[in-house]
Amino acid sequence: MLTVSAITHVAIRVKDIDRTLDFYINKLGFSELLRLDRDGRLWLVYLRITDDQYLEVFPEGQGGDAPGADAVGYNHMCLAVPSIDQSVRELEAAGIPLFRPKVQGADGNWQTWIVDPDGHRIEMMEMAADGMQAKAIARLRGN
Repeated sequence: MLTVSAITHVAIRVKDIDRTLDFYINKLGFSELLRLDRDGRLWLVYLRITDDQYLEVFPEGQGGDAPGADAVGYNHMCLAVPSIDQSVRELEAAGIPLFRPKVQGADGNWQTWIVDPDGHRIEMMEMAADGMQAKAIARLRGN
Protein backbone atom coordinates (compact mmCIF):
# COMPACT_ATOMS: atom_id res chain seq x y z
CA MET A 1 0.00 0.00 0.00
CA LEU A 2 1.17 3.52 -0.78
CA THR A 3 2.57 5.52 2.13
CA VAL A 4 1.53 9.18 2.11
CA SER A 5 3.27 11.48 4.58
CA ALA A 6 1.34 14.75 4.09
CA ILE A 7 -0.72 16.97 1.84
CA THR A 8 1.77 19.54 0.59
CA HIS A 9 -0.36 21.88 -1.47
CA VAL A 10 -3.74 22.78 -2.86
CA ALA A 11 -3.96 24.46 -6.26
CA ILE A 12 -6.57 26.99 -7.35
CA ARG A 13 -7.13 28.87 -10.59
CA VAL A 14 -8.17 32.51 -10.28
CA LYS A 15 -9.42 35.28 -12.54
CA ASP A 16 -7.43 38.21 -11.09
CA ILE A 17 -4.01 37.21 -9.75
CA ASP A 18 -3.30 40.59 -8.12
CA ARG A 19 -6.63 40.62 -6.25
CA THR A 20 -6.06 37.03 -5.13
CA LEU A 21 -2.50 37.64 -3.95
CA ASP A 22 -3.67 40.70 -2.01
CA PHE A 23 -6.30 38.55 -0.28
CA TYR A 24 -4.04 35.64 0.66
CA ILE A 25 -0.90 37.67 1.45
CA ASN A 26 -2.17 40.94 2.93
CA LYS A 27 -5.34 39.66 4.60
CA LEU A 28 -4.64 36.02 5.51
CA GLY A 29 -0.89 36.36 6.11
CA PHE A 30 0.46 33.85 3.60
CA SER A 31 3.80 34.73 2.02
CA GLU A 32 4.90 34.51 -1.59
CA LEU A 33 7.46 31.76 -1.92
CA LEU A 34 8.14 31.74 -5.66
CA ARG A 35 6.79 32.45 -9.15
CA LEU A 36 7.11 30.26 -12.20
CA ASP A 37 6.86 31.51 -15.77
CA ARG A 38 6.06 29.46 -18.85
CA ASP A 39 6.56 30.78 -22.37
CA GLY A 40 7.38 34.23 -20.98
CA ARG A 41 4.14 34.53 -18.97
CA LEU A 42 3.31 34.02 -15.33
CA TRP A 43 2.26 30.40 -14.92
CA LEU A 44 1.81 30.05 -11.15
CA VAL A 45 2.59 31.64 -7.80
CA TYR A 46 3.47 29.48 -4.80
CA LEU A 47 2.21 30.86 -1.48
CA ARG A 48 3.66 29.58 1.79
CA ILE A 49 1.18 28.56 4.50
CA THR A 50 3.78 26.70 6.60
CA ASP A 51 7.23 25.38 5.71
CA ASP A 52 5.60 22.20 4.40
CA GLN A 53 2.25 23.47 3.11
CA TYR A 54 1.55 25.71 0.15
CA LEU A 55 -1.19 27.16 -1.99
CA GLU A 56 -0.52 27.12 -5.73
CA VAL A 57 -2.28 29.98 -7.48
CA PHE A 58 -2.73 29.77 -11.25
CA PRO A 59 -3.79 32.97 -13.06
CA GLU A 60 -6.10 33.55 -16.01
CA GLY A 61 -9.04 31.47 -14.83
CA GLN A 62 -12.07 31.57 -17.10
CA GLY A 63 -15.79 31.54 -16.31
CA GLY A 64 -17.65 32.25 -13.11
CA ASP A 65 -16.72 31.73 -9.50
CA ALA A 66 -15.72 28.42 -7.94
CA PRO A 67 -18.41 25.70 -8.03
CA GLY A 68 -20.97 25.59 -5.23
CA ALA A 69 -20.66 23.41 -2.13
CA ASP A 70 -22.74 20.60 -3.66
CA ALA A 71 -20.75 20.38 -6.91
CA VAL A 72 -18.54 17.38 -7.61
CA GLY A 73 -14.87 18.26 -7.11
CA TYR A 74 -12.86 20.41 -4.75
CA ASN A 75 -15.14 21.58 -1.94
CA HIS A 76 -13.05 23.70 0.42
CA MET A 77 -9.75 23.95 2.24
CA CYS A 78 -9.49 24.15 6.00
CA LEU A 79 -6.89 26.24 7.79
CA ALA A 80 -6.07 25.36 11.40
CA VAL A 81 -6.01 28.39 13.70
CA PRO A 82 -4.98 28.57 17.37
CA SER A 83 -7.98 30.71 18.39
CA ILE A 84 -11.20 30.97 16.40
CA ASP A 85 -12.25 34.09 18.33
CA GLN A 86 -8.97 35.86 17.55
CA SER A 87 -9.23 34.75 13.92
CA VAL A 88 -12.76 36.16 13.62
CA ARG A 89 -11.53 39.49 15.01
CA GLU A 90 -8.60 39.54 12.57
CA LEU A 91 -10.82 38.65 9.61
CA GLU A 92 -13.27 41.41 10.52
CA ALA A 93 -10.40 43.90 10.96
CA ALA A 94 -9.13 42.95 7.48
CA GLY A 95 -12.59 43.59 6.03
CA ILE A 96 -13.22 39.93 5.18
CA PRO A 97 -16.88 39.05 5.71
CA LEU A 98 -17.73 35.72 7.28
CA PHE A 99 -19.44 33.37 4.83
CA ARG A 100 -20.66 31.34 7.82
CA PRO A 101 -20.47 32.61 11.40
CA LYS A 102 -18.51 30.96 14.19
CA VAL A 103 -20.14 27.69 15.25
CA GLN A 104 -19.16 24.53 17.00
CA GLY A 105 -19.30 21.87 14.31
CA ALA A 106 -20.70 18.37 14.62
CA ASP A 107 -17.12 17.19 15.19
CA GLY A 108 -16.79 19.39 18.31
CA ASN A 109 -14.35 21.84 16.74
CA TRP A 110 -14.95 25.58 16.42
CA GLN A 111 -15.15 26.89 12.88
CA THR A 112 -15.99 29.86 10.73
CA TRP A 113 -15.99 30.18 6.96
CA ILE A 114 -14.89 32.79 4.44
CA VAL A 115 -14.60 32.87 0.65
CA ASP A 116 -11.73 34.21 -1.43
CA PRO A 117 -12.26 36.69 -4.29
CA ASP A 118 -13.10 33.83 -6.70
CA GLY A 119 -15.55 32.10 -4.37
CA HIS A 120 -13.22 29.35 -3.09
CA ARG A 121 -14.56 28.35 0.32
CA ILE A 122 -12.11 28.43 3.24
CA GLU A 123 -12.87 26.96 6.65
CA MET A 124 -11.00 28.28 9.67
CA MET A 125 -10.96 25.66 12.43
CA GLU A 126 -9.80 25.64 16.03
CA MET A 127 -9.21 22.01 16.94
CA ALA A 128 -10.85 21.18 20.26
CA ALA A 129 -8.97 18.91 22.65
CA ASP A 130 -12.15 16.86 22.99
CA GLY A 131 -13.13 17.07 19.31
CA MET A 132 -13.72 13.96 17.22
CA GLN A 133 -10.42 14.28 15.33
CA ALA A 134 -8.36 14.73 18.51
CA LYS A 135 -10.04 11.72 20.13
CA ALA A 136 -9.52 9.58 17.02
CA ILE A 137 -5.84 10.55 16.82
CA ALA A 138 -5.39 9.74 20.52
CA ARG A 139 -6.91 6.28 19.93
CA LEU A 140 -4.62 5.67 16.95
CA ARG A 141 -1.61 6.61 19.08
CA GLY A 142 -2.77 4.35 21.91
CA ASN A 143 -3.40 7.23 24.33
